[in-house]
Amino acid sequence: MLISLERSGGFTGIGKVITIDTSKIPQNQAEQLPILLESANFFNLPAYIAADSTPNRDRFQYTITVEDKNKQHSVTVSESLIPGTLRPLIDWINCNYK
Repeated sequence: MLISLERSGGFTGIGKVITIDTSKIPQNQAEQLPILLESANFFNLPAYIAADSTPNRDRFQYTITVEDKNKQHSVTVSESLIPGTLRPLIDWINCNYK
């Protein structure tokens, strides 16, 4: 499985991309990702979760792309609208792969 987390925006406007290949990380971490994806109902989330009516340029925007076997899905979401079910996945990636 390949997972990419792209962060853009923010105060400095400096982007960041984290790419994880589960075949190249410790097994215990690789086993956590499918659980986080399932908990987030990731493959059923819309491709774009629209920004709120009061945009804030200092906030981040995230695009998460997952390629698993024969399926691929991307979700782009504004920091202010991250669903509670998706936040653990984003936080886990950011904590483990700075």
